[in-house]
Amino acid sequence: MEIWEYLKPRQALFEESLRATLKSLTAGSPPALVEAMSYSLLAPGKRLRPMLVLLACEASGGTMQLALPSACALEMIHTYSLIHDDLPAMDDDDLRRGLPTCHVKFGEALAILAGDGLLTLAFETVARGYPAKTAAVSIVELSNGAGAHGMVGGQVLDLAAEGRIQSGTQYESGNASPTVADLEAIHRRKTGALFRSALRLGLMAAQGERDTGIDFDGVMSLDIYANAFGLLFQITDDLLDVGSSVEVTGKRVGKDAAKGKLTYPVLLGWDASRKRAQELADKAIWAANTFGERGKPLADLARFVVDRDR
Repeated sequence: MEIWEYLKPRQALFEESLRATLKSLTAGSPPALVEAMSYSLLAPGKRLRPMLVLLACEASGGTMQLALPSACALEMIHTYSLIHDDLPAMDDDDLRRGLPTCHVKFGEALAILAGDGLLTLAFETVARGYPAKTAAVSIVELSNGAGAHGMVGGQVLDLAAEGRIQSGTQYESGNASPTVADLEAIHRRKTGALFRSALRLGLMAAQGERDTGIDFDGVMSLDIYANAFGLLFQITDDLLDVGSSVEVTGKRVGKDAAKGKLTYPVLLGWDASRKRAQELADKAIWAANTFGERGKPLADLARFVVDRDR
């Protein structure tokens, strides 16, 4: 748990910035909307994605403060996705972060609008938080990670694999039965794309308006880390759904099996899933170590995730 001791001051700084940003940019908005947005955005959580932004920025030679606008924006995107994923038309969940989900608390219509509000607020946060050059490239990266090529596209593939939406083929490979490659194609988009954006946004914040050109070595190392970390996170999430409890995770467990979802334990079994998780953790640690001592927190975070219980 040493990594979380290291992250505590960063989490505290981030929480302060998130509250201040939300308050500033929603001033004058309908109170009911602000309440619903605040309820979900400020609910207690690991803040894993914004922490990745901060750690990547520091690994790339920047400071925590430089990374805050992108970190806040990414958490807004993540929270909007959770609000919409929890809706009856999607995963139909009633518990998130140990609290009733947004649509249970406020009704479906306001929950949808709260998600919409957070999505658009994320881009305003980046646009106001950085000079024009940094803001422009950051918005492109955020759009790519969150949109049709990334998280939203992954959600579509996930629903298609469950047979819940019309699709030309159930799996990207065209096979009648799913492969590990099909499963990982889903999660590279659904989960991994936003992790990749988090790390790239941290690097962009660190580089700022400097005219030194793109740090291609840094981008490559962060992309390798992100690809491995995203799949690692999903495998451990799938394993927790099988082997943990609502008291530990703060959300319903066992729901993947009940819905017949395509998961790593279903496709590979428990032992092979654990082995795959360790392989991915080792790959992420290798990529983090290319940054030397500045990459140690990223390596420690991968070590934590492979053994996490929530």
